[in-house]
Amino acid sequence: MTMVDTAPTNESGESEDLQQAAMIFADVRPRLFGIAYRMLGSAGEAEDLVQDVWLRWQTCDRRAVVNPVAFLATVTTRLAINAARSARVRRETYIGPWLPEPVDTSADPYLGAERDEALGFAVLLLLEKLSPSERAAYVLREAFDYPYRQIAEIIRLSEAAARQLVSRARKHVVAERRAPVTGAEQHRLLRAFVAAARSGDMATLEELFAADVISYSDGGGAVRASRIPVVGAFRVAKYHRAFANRFWAGVEVEWASLNGQASALLSRDGAVFAVATVNASAQGIDQVLWMMNPAKITAVSAAG
Repeated sequence: MTMVDTAPTNESGESEDLQQAAMIFADVRPRLFGIAYRMLGSAGEAEDLVQDVWLRWQTCDRRAVVNPVAFLATVTTRLAINAARSARVRRETYIGPWLPEPVDTSADPYLGAERDEALGFAVLLLLEKLSPSERAAYVLREAFDYPYRQIAEIIRLSEAAARQLVSRARKHVVAERRAPVTGAEQHRLLRAFVAAARSGDMATLEELFAADVISYSDGGGAVRASRIPVVGAFRVAKYHRAFANRFWAGVEVEWASLNGQASALLSRDGAVFAVATVNASAQGIDQVLWMMNPAKITAVSAAG
């Protein structure tokens, strides 16, 4: 993606300053996108926000900025907190379950995080239940290892309050999430699920599922998809068996790494129309996630 059209190289101080600003921004951009995406769960919204940060960086008094990286991270986080508040309002009227927009982490062109924390679908869904400030504190600490002093400065709180925010968010994530299986086991379970769902093998599906498994389908009102979550091993297995014949006809499956976990890209006539993945624990598959809103899978469709 082209970030900016800088002025032609010449001897003017203004041009050199803008070129230096562009270099600084390009170096830190992966982190800015990583913060924004974890805050919003949308690659498209994160891209827009980072572009807004770039425009602000162009027009601010950069001579007064002592630490450009800290400055840019602060602007990004504060804008993301405001954007997250607006997103929560919009999602109250979203048609059907809302799921995060998947990102291709096999190439990882933008995320550039020191850690992969808060990238997985299970954690992103849990972060949706936090306040924007709690989410920001958690992301900065758990994904980017920011010191509490700096988190406090970014969010405009005392250091003690920042610690409390992180602690509260961490407890929420730990309390509501079962210990996940290894990546290899998650991939195995996903492949087994796809095979059983495709054949309509209800007995195998039930065996794969945890007793309280939930199936979410995000169509956003743009395509046909269940508008309410389906809960329970028997019901979820029955649900998938019911549409097996018509849904899987002519479907090709390609495996990908999205948000750091194995996912299935489903295509028909060469076009990806759905992304499927599972979250699993020792109890079996806890969540089945169907991402079918065309607006959300454009990037991974192109990558696939």
